[in-house]
Amino acid sequence: MPHWLQLMLESLPTLLWAALIFTVPLTLLSFALGLIAGLVTALIRLFGPKPLVLLVRFYVWIFRGTPLLVQLFLIFYGLPSVGILLDAFPAALIGFTLNIGAYTSEIIRAVIGSVPKGQWEASYSIGMTWSQAMRRTILPQAGRVAVPPLSNTFISLVKDTSLAAAITVPEMFQAAQRIVATTYEPLILYVEAAALYLALSSVLSALQARLEVRLNRYGGFLEANA
Repeated sequence: MPHWLQLMLESLPTLLWAALIFTVPLTLLSFALGLIAGLVTALIRLFGPKPLVLLVRFYVWIFRGTPLLVQLFLIFYGLPSVGILLDAFPAALIGFTLNIGAYTSEIIRAVIGSVPKGQWEASYSIGMTWSQAMRRTILPQAGRVAVPPLSNTFISLVKDTSLAAAITVPEMFQAAQRIVATTYEPLILYVEAAALYLALSSVLSALQARLEVRLNRYGGFLEANA
């Protein structure tokens, strides 16, 4: 067996374990919490009072305008200077959540704004309150439109979790780095890590495509084929 193949096979369980224990949970938790933060931020920007609108616009401006790696460093290495100490995983979770929240808020704000005004009027005409109209009419329609951009954000997040290695989160990329430190085979190990990220992203892309087809079939956001 070639040396490179043997090394890949020997390191594969370690990389998969790191992905299962750290990469996947970090991705899922960050996206779920970021999606909630994005929804709240979008609703405030669309319907909130001016002081809160200014506050969330400032939040979005900061987190969309600065590199994610810098944000992680500020949270993990910078906050201890003011007495706030965080372990690596919670620091990464906070950083990714705030970053995802900023980006998803713009997606959600755009798709809610794309729902025709007539849908609001139709909801009010049958006696719905604002919250009922939002929950039963507006968000379901906006959700279908939001699936492609939100799916792309999720897939990007899977790859971005490799940045957590820079603040000592022992996720898949840092596991590869540690093996490299003992084997002195960076090319083989980093190619293997890249292949695993590619495989995971490909699976998610395939699931996204199936979801879009399903939404289209049942009255989703894509136009019917001519």
